[in-house]
Amino acid sequence: MSSATAMVAAEEVASGHALGRTAALAVTAVGVATPAGLDPVELARAVLAGRQGSADTEGLGDEALPPRGARVVPELQNAFAEHIGRKGNRHLDRTTRLGLLACQFALEGHTGPVGPRTGVVLGTSTGSIRSSSEYSMETLRQDRPYLVNPSLFPNTVMNCAAGQIAIRHGLKGVNATLAGGHLAGVQALRYARNALRQGHADRLLVGGVEEYCAQSAWGWHRSGALGIDAPVGEGAAFLMIEPAAAVHAAGRRGLARILACETAFAGGRGLGDALAAVIGAALVRSGKDPAEVQAVSLGSTGQRGLELVEQRAVRAALGGRLPQRVIRVKDTVGECFSSGGALQIAALLGAWQDQGAAAAGETAVVTAVSQEGQVGCVVLDTNELGTGELGAGGLGD
Repeated sequence: MSSATAMVAAEEVASGHALGRTAALAVTAVGVATPAGLDPVELARAVLAGRQGSADTEGLGDEALPPRGARVVPELQNAFAEHIGRKGNRHLDRTTRLGLLACQFALEGHTGPVGPRTGVVLGTSTGSIRSSSEYSMETLRQDRPYLVNPSLFPNTVMNCAAGQIAIRHGLKGVNATLAGGHLAGVQALRYARNALRQGHADRLLVGGVEEYCAQSAWGWHRSGALGIDAPVGEGAAFLMIEPAAAVHAAGRRGLARILACETAFAGGRGLGDALAAVIGAALVRSGKDPAEVQAVSLGSTGQRGLELVEQRAVRAALGGRLPQRVIRVKDTVGECFSSGGALQIAALLGAWQDQGAAAAGETAVVTAVSQEGQVGCVVLDTNELGTGELGAGGLGD
């Protein structure tokens, strides 16, 4: 056990709040829409090979874009029409289209029932930044506010994408949208874990979505938060999450188990110490030793002041080492903000699927950290569940 893990365990026991094991969750399907393709395995191969996603920004509008790299889902309009259809989609914005596409792939790959107690948990920042910005501009351009096109308003609501996903697929269960920025993916998983544990749903589509647009691209460019060569990107990823016990009882196979999902706020501690501690807490709750971790999916790639902090924290929590496999999804898809955590997990699952039987028994950690002081960690493994077919367009066809 590393010093960071031991420190967390000692602190929790001393405070009377010893970390207990929680029931594992099973990931039974995954769907993605990324600049590297619409397939988790394709995404993983691109990430591990160091290939960059599509940089084609044609069709995104006439706004000037910053002199910074872009990573954009190619031909989204055509992909959406092929997999979702054309009817009733006229007023859907890019954020909603990305989310619907990723969820469609996850549902196509889901082998179990999808009943009335299936819901959606979406991680975001503010919803569609472009839709909100354009609607606000319309209120200033028009002579009277009531002359603004009312069909533009629904896309400005933060939970628009989650609502459209539920409507499109008839999902009548829990429907929640969490604004968490870089921690949105981890926070969405924690919310889903609690909802499932308390019996509020049987299964949940959990993920994140972020669109590329001129507004967010300029925001990142002017903020100084990204390295000079770090691109701004977009993407969506959704996981079908169910209690692992229910999956076993039904005789079904999953893609991986989620053993722990922990978040914390740095407070008076440094970000590195806080992240190392939360990784330690997640490992304790998972019943895993740091030496068992064979892969890590990092979330701060390309962010000034955070990338090295994250790597050092992972080393500290894992006994002074980085695992053999280090997944840096943002090198391929760019800075995806609130969808980053879900894409990190999707790339990891794609890598495990690509390995097949060789991935059996592997353990991985997925980390997230923000400039505001939030840190998070998810622990996953492939024990007991095997590596079944991933749910994604084109995979296994």
